[in-house]
Amino acid sequence: ESDAGDYTCVCGDEQSTASLAVHALPPLFKEELRNKEAEEGGEVALRCELTKAAPVEWRKDQRILRASEKYKMRQEGTKAELVIHEIAEEDA
Repeated sequence: ESDAGDYTCVCGDEQSTASLAVHALPPLFKEELRNKEAEEGGEVALRCELTKAAPVEWRKDQRILRASEKYKMRQEGTKAELVIHEIAEEDA
């Protein structure tokens, strides 16, 4: 997207200008989430990777998860991770 703008070719007193518009592609999953199993009381990490950096939102069923003592969320560039602590049956 940062390449968008006006470009000019100059030759002596002559010049030609054109505008470049860049249509950004949406981020896609380069690495999708994988099914996991965990023991009650333990912890589990869920990881995914996107084709480009973009904000992610973590959900369980349709409920948006928020960072807490139970849920730790981290994102570095294109990689996102959710760690669930103190696993309980209702976390399945």
